[in-house]
Amino acid sequence: MDWLDALQDLRTRRVPAVVVTMALVRGHAPRNGGAKMVVSPDAVFGTIGGGNLEATAIDRARAMLAAGSGEPELLTLTLSDKATTEYGVQCCGGEVTMMLEPMRVVPVVAIFGVGHVGLELARILSRHEIDLHLIDSRPEMLAPERVGEPGRDGVFADAVARVHITHSPVPEAALMTLPADAHVLVMTHDHVEDLAVVDQSLRTDGIRSIGLIGSSSKWARFRKKLTELGHSDADLARVTTPIGVPEVSGKQPAVIAVSVAARILQLIDEAAPVAVAGDDL
Repeated sequence: MDWLDALQDLRTRRVPAVVVTMALVRGHAPRNGGAKMVVSPDAVFGTIGGGNLEATAIDRARAMLAAGSGEPELLTLTLSDKATTEYGVQCCGGEVTMMLEPMRVVPVVAIFGVGHVGLELARILSRHEIDLHLIDSRPEMLAPERVGEPGRDGVFADAVARVHITHSPVPEAALMTLPADAHVLVMTHDHVEDLAVVDQSLRTDGIRSIGLIGSSSKWARFRKKLTELGHSDADLARVTTPIGVPEVSGKQPAVIAVSVAARILQLIDEAAPVAVAGDDL
């Protein structure tokens, strides 16, 4: 499989990877500058020349994946009989510098309810590299004349995110189609729908976070009902309400959206693996 096809396949399957590129070649080397290889936790696609050079790059790439490194690194190797590494000697006579670029799994955010707040929130989040799922039981909320066609026209014409629009008469059913580690935001037009989505989110494996829009009195009613439905205090602690950052206050849809977006981006950043101290070369 070509390295580019492999990278796209890994992204689709939500598998992290590192792209290794021969950035600079001095003297003789197994491959010319620009050669690429993709390293995943359990596979390698393409080649940068084999031997010690490639084995060392694969080893470093897998260490980056294990540590959750997010920043690219440069790795320089001298290919001579005087430079011995764990993987032996490579006597091409040159020196190569490789760039190792981590490709993290893209975060997933699902907005249940694309009303005034939901649409404003989706506008903001669509400018970030995420998988953005918009779910609503009302077809008119997702009509092309309201949301356009992502990547072509309308409010998501210039979206950076991959925007998925789903009309679901039973919104909670859409939870089963979400990728693992999704951040779920509940803000439908109907408290019955809100309750059903929260209830099913708590029962669905792999949900990263659950945020519910609403007041403290709404949560008090929901909390009582969810307890009656069999959820424990530990389950209910997984639900954040109200959602957003307290420093941004206001009741206008655009203001609420900014507040909620800020908090979701914080959660995404907190969920990203962090390289351990001392992991540098």
